[in-house]
Amino acid sequence: MSEIIIEKLLEQRDFYLSTLKQLEFQRVMDPTENELKEIEKLQTTTVDQLKKVEQEIAYLNSQK
Repeated sequence: MSEIIIEKLLEQRDFYLSTLKQLEFQRVMDPTENELKEIEKLQTTTVDQLKKVEQEIAYLNSQK
């Protein structure tokens, strides 16, 4: 059962990593000041979520 949960968490992690790549691409596309602030806010939120997912994965792997 935990393998299925870990699989879903890995999918979430991949999604967050992809999101960060897209946000970084948007940063180099010469955004306005407001857009840049929004991108930075989204990056911070995404990194926080990514850390939580990675902590959950590490915890579940340590339980095996």
